[in-house]
Amino acid sequence: MRWLAVALALSACADAPAARPLKLWHAYRGGEEQAIERAVARFTEETHVAVEVLSVPYDAFSSKLTSAIPHGAGPDVFIFAHERLRQFHRLKVVAPTTQRLERARYLPSTVEALDVDGELYGYPLSLKTLALFVNTALVTDPPETTDQWLSQLEATSDAERARFGLAYAAGDFYLHAPFVFGFGARLFDDAGRASFDTKGMARSLAFVKALQTRGFMPQEVSGALVKSLFNEGRAAMVISGPWFTGEIDPSVRYRITPLPTVSETGLPLTPFLGVEAALVSSRASRPDDAHRLAEFLSRGEATALRVNPGRQIPAELAAYERPEVVGDEAIAAFRRAAERAVPTPNTLEMAKVWEPMKLALRGVLQGEVSPEAAGALAERRYAALNREQPSGRDRPGATSPWPWLVALAGGLVAFAVRQWRRRGPPVPFARRYPEAARGLAYVAPAAVGIAVLIVVPFSVGISLAFFHHEAGDYTFVGLANFVDILTSKGYRVTEPLSFWFTLAVTIAWTFVNVALHLGIGLGLALLLKDPLLKLRAVYRVVLIVPWAVPNYITALMWKGMFHRQFGAINGLLAALGLEPVSWFTHFSTSFAANVITNTWLGFPFMMVVSLGALQSIPQDLYEAAEVDGASKWTQLRRITLPLLKPALLPSVILGCVWTFNMFNIIYLVSGGEPGGATDILVSEAYRWAFQRNEQYGFAAAYSVLIFFVLLGWTRLTRRLTGPEAA
Repeated sequence: MRWLAVALALSACADAPAARPLKLWHAYRGGEEQAIERAVARFTEETHVAVEVLSVPYDAFSSKLTSAIPHGAGPDVFIFAHERLRQFHRLKVVAPTTQRLERARYLPSTVEALDVDGELYGYPLSLKTLALFVNTALVTDPPETTDQWLSQLEATSDAERARFGLAYAAGDFYLHAPFVFGFGARLFDDAGRASFDTKGMARSLAFVKALQTRGFMPQEVSGALVKSLFNEGRAAMVISGPWFTGEIDPSVRYRITPLPTVSETGLPLTPFLGVEAALVSSRASRPDDAHRLAEFLSRGEATALRVNPGRQIPAELAAYERPEVVGDEAIAAFRRAAERAVPTPNTLEMAKVWEPMKLALRGVLQGEVSPEAAGALAERRYAALNREQPSGRDRPGATSPWPWLVALAGGLVAFAVRQWRRRGPPVPFARRYPEAARGLAYVAPAAVGIAVLIVVPFSVGISLAFFHHEAGDYTFVGLANFVDILTSKGYRVTEPLSFWFTLAVTIAWTFVNVALHLGIGLGLALLLKDPLLKLRAVYRVVLIVPWAVPNYITALMWKGMFHRQFGAINGLLAALGLEPVSWFTHFSTSFAANVITNTWLGFPFMMVVSLGALQSIPQDLYEAAEVDGASKWTQLRRITLPLLKPALLPSVILGCVWTFNMFNIIYLVSGGEPGGATDILVSEAYRWAFQRNEQYGFAAAYSVLIFFVLLGWTRLTRRLTGPEAA
């Protein structure tokens, strides 16, 4: 289907000179992808302009755009949310549309979202915002104020029977933002800096905490749980966006209404408004045609396709007069909700808000911090994450790279001179190694592969560690990144963001996991070695399954089993008469949850290695030991373990390296909770690169330090595996 537009254009323009098709990139899936492909096909029919459509994975979309467009290899038009617009503008990858865009055709708020310093960029396609989904079988009249809302929540909630008046991902700041604005708080002060420690913020956090404390909503809510509760009639109301309509069971009767007004302040709960727009590349090969395509996608028949099958909320005003839209209650409801919404700020400062607010919000919900103190906690995390300097700058100071380049050149010259003096006058290479040409031909493919896959990325990573990145700008800062990391600048050594705290957690994580892997794996191998054990082959297959299943699938399964209210583990504890555990509220339990998951994944490897090594031990040794009267314990200490050592030591070393960098389990199970305390070095480096304002240089410095830690571990273990250890 995605090549239909190209085919139509080629057939329509068979007699015309060949022209390179326009390139359109998007990240849609399902019905949204079908809608955009049909709209492009219609555009090609009308204009005879060929369009090549490419679907790009969302997680990599932004980086591909910012790296491809400046080099002329990107799309002519791309579809993206407006939140990144200022960054795209700063990197000069988008073209303005101020003189082309007809403002009166679109909802005013969608046009406002595309404004960057008085200039418009892009053509608004659709909008997303939050609204209240109400199960009409449980609540007949949707609430208009929070007082009415609380009464309805109390009447429809029964925590003991796992029934709740409200369900939404309360730990997500995007879904908490309506409460922030509803209680009169501001996200930014007059200077444009993020502001957290305010009375309105504290009141919003206290309100949500009260909903949880009174049992009106479940704890540790995920999107899958919200869907399940609403479809099963165990949640009377849900806060979500247009995407949720596709997840509701057809048998559920519901209404969609704007969020209620806060009785205390008289202000409505005001959600963020997200706008998806067709943006024209600043390097478009045919700018006029690119603008025609982008504008076409934002209006007329393309809008109708966006509604069906795309199920999007259109930004064009005329779309709401179409028969298929007039009768759609969901779209009409979200338009009403959008009238109360505020466009998500497209400023660079907005990207710095999410993690501090997530920390404060989850700290309150988990009972670790009071609503009044949460704002100060967020302020401290904000300052640390953005590496605010005493001078007021939010970035390390720039340093001239020339002294470093001179020092590097001098070091290379000194090394060359030293080698020349050590070896004497150089001997021609061909005379010293007459067979070198043949040898180089054999190793050249491997050498090229190593250079491309290892040497070049490693060199780039080391170089990047000496730079600070912000909004596409790279500034040489010398050793500033390493100094800030090793001195824990901006936070205490005992805080989760500290390199030394994270290193200690990583070492403990590695030691505990490898010890359990080795102990359980070796124990099971000794049991399975017994020739009298029945069904040994079956046990071996069953016990290797945890290692065979992809670890991210296993991690998500264990994550669900550790859920506070609906997890299987707490269900088992309740059946035994024990209190359920909130696993991700405290460091000890969250760390234990990670360890349990990784132990389940890792012991089969050690079991297989131990089984193979046990098969190589001659049985005669055990028989001789029994004749001499040696006990089983003595045989284990004197025969089994010494002979297993050559096989187990390399496996233990490899297991340490694997576990030291085991990103998936930390990221998927605990997510670093509470407050990043269970993050390890590799997950911390990931967050600095992709969740903390793209501080690539700081993340690269973390990676370099990880390399040296593992290099030191390798040097230390060489003594255990070298010839002297035999």
